[in-house]
Amino acid sequence: MLSVRYEIPTISESGGVRYLHFGTEWVQGAMWVDRPAEFVLEYTAQMMAWLVFLEPARQQTLGLFGLGAGSMVRFCLKHTSHPLRVVEHNPLVTSACEMYFKLPRPSRLVIEHQDAGTWVESSRNWGLCSALMVDIYDGQAQGPVRDSLGFYKGCHASLADIGVMSVNLFGAHASFARNIRNISQAFDGRILTLPQIDAGNQVVLAFKGPPIEVGVEQLLARAEVVESKYGLPARKWVRSMMGRLHQGLLTI
Repeated sequence: MLSVRYEIPTISESGGVRYLHFGTEWVQGAMWVDRPAEFVLEYTAQMMAWLVFLEPARQQTLGLFGLGAGSMVRFCLKHTSHPLRVVEHNPLVTSACEMYFKLPRPSRLVIEHQDAGTWVESSRNWGLCSALMVDIYDGQAQGPVRDSLGFYKGCHASLADIGVMSVNLFGAHASFARNIRNISQAFDGRILTLPQIDAGNQVVLAFKGPPIEVGVEQLLARAEVVESKYGLPARKWVRSMMGRLHQGLLTI
């Protein structure tokens, strides 16, 4: 049997922030040492933008592909009571999170050490997640390691009848157009893109379920709820979507 070689996590720290790397300068995740449940990197907060459109029932599962430094897991554990299912290929990342990034392990958090591409192919996972956050990069951070049409169709299948996927992409990278094309095809064109941020990350939302048609006032009201409840800059996200309005409505 061939042994699997996993990338070895490395740790750095500066200005009260602890960073996860894979032996390169590329940051794979970050944590405020004294405020571990708060987001350091702007894109990780944007990955929660699905909350503007979806408030899952308490028993519904939130899914995450790619553990990183555990930022989204710590946030979800603090601010929600939902079951969390994390798919992380590299068990060394999980160990690093437990040792250096204050990752708790309550019973509602399940971490599976598996390739996300394989995970979405299994019918036992179809319909499982009300929200799915996809952030899977290797040490070179040159675009997602899973980005095929088949993969994104599997993500669509893994969502419940009503669900939202958020994906971390690099807007200026050659992989961006391919990912947008495949996500759009897998989700019948029902996607929204948030503005690219300074580091080059660009978060995309993709929707499953009945068509959404929402007025700007209703959307801003929901954004205010998200800001109040979760401390996220949701009104900023909504304003970035104004270019998609037609006759005062956002249709997805």
